[in-house]
Amino acid sequence: MAEICGEELQTDHIQFSWDFIDPWWPEESRKRIAARFRQAFTEHGVSIDCTFGGNAAYAFPHLLAPDKDQRGIAFEYFKRAADLTLELGSSVMGSPAGTYSVSDSKDPGRKEELYQEMIEALFSLADYGKSVGLTQIQIEATPLLNEEPHDIEGSLRLMKSLEGSAIPIRLLLDWGHALFKPLLGEEADMGVWMKTCGPYIGAMHLQQTDGLWDEHWDFTHPEGMLTAESIKKATHEGGLDDVYQYLEIVPRYEEFSENVLDGMKRTMDYLRS
Repeated sequence: MAEICGEELQTDHIQFSWDFIDPWWPEESRKRIAARFRQAFTEHGVSIDCTFGGNAAYAFPHLLAPDKDQRGIAFEYFKRAADLTLELGSSVMGSPAGTYSVSDSKDPGRKEELYQEMIEALFSLADYGKSVGLTQIQIEATPLLNEEPHDIEGSLRLMKSLEGSAIPIRLLLDWGHALFKPLLGEEADMGVWMKTCGPYIGAMHLQQTDGLWDEHWDFTHPEGMLTAESIKKATHEGGLDDVYQYLEIVPRYEEFSENVLDGMKRTMDYLRS
């Protein structure tokens, strides 16, 4: 994987997914595996800037789970993810924060109770992160109504609620999520997101999308609405030229590996043009 990133995709900065190393794996085995990944990326001149929850992690409700034991387990999971991050030589980690159950999402009082508990947990996670050497935590805005945050207002509320944490907690903004019209309507506008949340944005996920679904296409897809020019223009106007944007492409599981790699190569060439 390190060779593909460094040589074939010709990138020197990556975000490392927990899909490759599960934070729950036994600590000593996890450390050895992380050390091998870290060495490989170093040998190919690739910096692991941060680590992030992947598809496996996204399947769980984490800090907004309906069951208190589940929420406690999620907190331990994120602590282990912080440990993994340091083992990989990085000091920044991130993930979606959590998902309400259907019944909790329909109960305003219960939602607020869980939301405030999530805030407390994130403050505690920042305390732990600082103690082990983490420098930043990133929370992703997602495109589902039952998740926090999922819109501009909620993202701003979350970031303001977390001010004063032991280490900075920032927003990770995904292009496909921010442009998801069925949920956001007129607010599905990256310029509005950047203008409103800009000071809190720590990184971005870059994907091709049609604005109707969270597609996570590569940039060879003919139905995509984004262009390299529109991305660069919006980023510059938003004052975020110095914020890293990481490709987050999610091909079909059945797609042949050769096709996935070819699409990624062509995508990287296109975005550099």
